[in-house]
Amino acid sequence: MDTRQRICRAIDDYRSRAITVSHAIHEHPENRFEEVFAAEQLCAAAEALGLKVDRPIADLKTAFRAEFGSSGPTVAIFAEYDALPNGHSCGHNLISGAALSAVAGLHAVASDLKGRIVFMGTPAEEGGGGKILLLNRGALKDVDAAMMAHPMDGDWATMPALATCHIQIRFRGKAAHAAIAPWAGSSALAAVLQTFHSVDMARLHFRDGHRIHGIITNGGQATNIIPELTECRFVTRAYTASYAAEMAKRVVLCAEAAAMATGTRAETSTIAGYKNMINNMTAAHRYAAHSETLGVPAPDAPRDLPTGSTDMGDISHAIVAIHPVFAISSPGEGTCHEDAFVKHADSERGYNAMIRVAKALAMTAYDLLAEPELLSQAKAEFAANRDS
Repeated sequence: MDTRQRICRAIDDYRSRAITVSHAIHEHPENRFEEVFAAEQLCAAAEALGLKVDRPIADLKTAFRAEFGSSGPTVAIFAEYDALPNGHSCGHNLISGAALSAVAGLHAVASDLKGRIVFMGTPAEEGGGGKILLLNRGALKDVDAAMMAHPMDGDWATMPALATCHIQIRFRGKAAHAAIAPWAGSSALAAVLQTFHSVDMARLHFRDGHRIHGIITNGGQATNIIPELTECRFVTRAYTASYAAEMAKRVVLCAEAAAMATGTRAETSTIAGYKNMINNMTAAHRYAAHSETLGVPAPDAPRDLPTGSTDMGDISHAIVAIHPVFAISSPGEGTCHEDAFVKHADSERGYNAMIRVAKALAMTAYDLLAEPELLSQAKAEFAANRDS
């Protein structure tokens, strides 16, 4: 039995424990930065494998790191475990279960590794940018490559995740009695509504495949008062961070024009969000090859595949990174962030996929350590594409 077969055998042997941990996390959803239960489950499982777990790390109370192997290059396997207000509708319990399983498989062959494996807990992917904080605070300074896999309704070796930009807008008008003297006021609500209308008109001029969406977070204080304060938020998404920022500038212009038209004042702030994902094709294609041997083809995702955004994008701008996706539902049955996806994340199909993907991840990580030319090729590709 060769090393890769031993890795897969170990993952199969660990199946029951991994599903128990993943199910427990699914049944105890926690929002970003508050994943105390999930982090404890994963750390306890890692410690039971014999790993020394450092926690917390990077001043993030629910982040952790464990490592093993020998001197040489380092590959990190990321676990995400935060939920959304409607539960684990993004299936992060399966992401953490797959990462834990992959680590269990690799730990079983630790003496054969030509480098180190890092098991890293990365909180707050859902809007908190936990991986960005870990990156900026030096938690990945010694890591050569990073990987994880995300559940969806299809199997792809790559993910065309979009860059984001967040815009916060506040309008200040003048209050007046809405019946006695409405002419004496300036409606901040009218400014918000005009902004949304202008943004909708601008959609025609944005490039194909890009997205913009927003909500009103404060629409006024009372129906019989001309609203003097309103607030709204928008997010732009694009294939590159630079175009997401360009779209955000257009939103700000819409807000300023609305303020001028309604006699109000606009206060805007723009914050860069997640970067686009630069899929390392060298590593992704090795993952795809392993997925194929496990019975499930994982081709490159088409560029126009409907997609979202992830803080793994920022990691891919700093080091070699892959973010394959795997099917736990079929198209039309529910996908990420939908209520229907919660049950798929705790299903037999979901757990079977989790174990299979763990094997593909683990063998890919092993190959990056065992084959210096593979890692060198991946790094050369990264260097050529890091600014894309």
